[in-house]
Amino acid sequence: MASTLPISQSHGLPSSGRVGHPKPLVSLRPRSPIFPSWALRRPHLAPGGLSLRSPSPSPFVVLAGRTVEMPRKKRSSSAEMGFVEEMRAVAMKLHTRDQAKEGEKEPDAPPVGKWEPSLQGYLRFLVDSKLVYDTLETIVHKASCPWYAEFRNTGLERSEKLAKDLEWFKEQGHVIPEPSSPGISYAHYLEELSGKDPQAFICHFYNVYFAHTAGGRMIGKKVAEKILNNKELEFYKWDGDLSQLLQNVRDKLNQVAPSWSREEKKRCLKETEKSFKYSGEILRLILS
Repeated sequence: MASTLPISQSHGLPSSGRVGHPKPLVSLRPRSPIFPSWALRRPHLAPGGLSLRSPSPSPFVVLAGRTVEMPRKKRSSSAEMGFVEEMRAVAMKLHTRDQAKEGEKEPDAPPVGKWEPSLQGYLRFLVDSKLVYDTLETIVHKASCPWYAEFRNTGLERSEKLAKDLEWFKEQGHVIPEPSSPGISYAHYLEELSGKDPQAFICHFYNVYFAHTAGGRMIGKKVAEKILNNKELEFYKWDGDLSQLLQNVRDKLNQVAPSWSREEKKRCLKETEKSFKYSGEILRLILS
């Protein structure tokens, strides 16, 4: 599991582990855990009437330390009726019944609002996340499978953004840890899988990138409130219209998938739960 490599707090951090002067936080109303592994309820009102809903309601929920797309209203685009819809349907079954009528999982962890993140743990999370994104981006760049090239330069890439964030932490006087077991294990698995089962690999590509754009941002905001004095990291910023970037990737997935056999598609769908497992282990580093 997680590495316990030390991180120097000799510069830039008070004993509380916050950066700068902490601001009062809006406490979340106590509620029962509802996730199958760290899932969030749909947005609601916090005490005092503050809305936790984003300006554009997210079509994702956090699940098993991951986030997945929620059902959306049908669009006129024919691409919306492609294989991506099957990927989403499989993910929906990994919800709890509180989150979706298709949900089949039991809640087993507290809500994100009750997390107590540590700066050391968050740095481990960022480092391991960067290793995973480096691996994904290298795989599609090398394109050992020809159609991997379709997923180069999507605008969703995170490696360079994470590199900037880790450099910022270093400038604040923090020691950046080496990658730990969760990230190393996932990166190794992706490298191996990409060579022997491209369809299964693309399941991870889809879930890792799409999840981060929704529930991942929500988690980043909560962590920033608690330990970074609300600083928004580059990890949570995109160049251009994010909704269009996502739609472009959906369209590419739906253009590539028709060439797959039904058995290859089944292998892709079956990989969903394993994607959540690996990513969930990395997310848990935030609390280490």
